[in-house]
Amino acid sequence: MAVWMLGGLLAAVLAFAAYVRLAPLDPGRWDVSPSVLAWDNGGPWDEVVAMEGGASLRLSTAVGAPDALLARLDAIALATPRTQRLAGSVEAGRITWITRSALWGFPDYTTAEARPDGLYILSRLRFGRSDMGVNAARLKGWQASLTGG
Repeated sequence: MAVWMLGGLLAAVLAFAAYVRLAPLDPGRWDVSPSVLAWDNGGPWDEVVAMEGGASLRLSTAVGAPDALLARLDAIALATPRTQRLAGSVEAGRITWITRSALWGFPDYTTAEARPDGLYILSRLRFGRSDMGVNAARLKGWQASLTGG
């Protein structure tokens, strides 16, 4: 009986792992403009803000021209392990990347959009509620690479 239960548990874990890695990637769902709601209440500029299941960052024009920041961020993101572009381009003014965790391959989606007043970035998980701070940490690393800090 215990062998069957262990076998069933193992099969469930493997099925979950396969689903996480093989679930369809829908650019239409994830390549959307970062909501301004995160900044409606006077949220900070040039500071990573952690939130449940993700993080946001809004870089001011004092850091650089939004289009130039987006181009540099694209190179930084693509140099990040397990990260690829899901949709968008520098020319379109918005890019969404997908970064997968090392062990399970959990996908996180990061969208950056160049706007006249700055570069808006939103990073969020796909599965679950808590990202255990990985999106905020990633954004802080990307910000440091962008600003040289």
